[in-house]
Amino acid sequence: MINVIAIIVTKPGLRAQVLELAAANRPAVLAEAGCIEYAAAIDPAGLPTSKATFGPDTFVVIEKWESLAALQAHAVAPHMVAYGAKTKDMLASRMIHVLDPV
Repeated sequence: MINVIAIIVTKPGLRAQVLELAAANRPAVLAEAGCIEYAAAIDPAGLPTSKATFGPDTFVVIEKWESLAALQAHAVAPHMVAYGAKTKDMLASRMIHVLDPV
């Protein structure tokens, strides 16, 4: 199994719009061979800002894949290429951590 933590920072004020596009894309991702989990998450409402919070323009995508091959296929899937094209000008940064469970 492969775990992925993707930290997405949008340009100011665009997180909700990018999350809408991500939500629309999610069913296609969940239908991919090898996808176990794929969900976006944000800081809980009311959580005081600290070093441990991501902030109002950031969300995290938590993913689990059966194999590295499944993750690599996901990266080039047509719906992901289309999602990337729709969101690329809306993002400030994207950091993707690919991890093995221990």
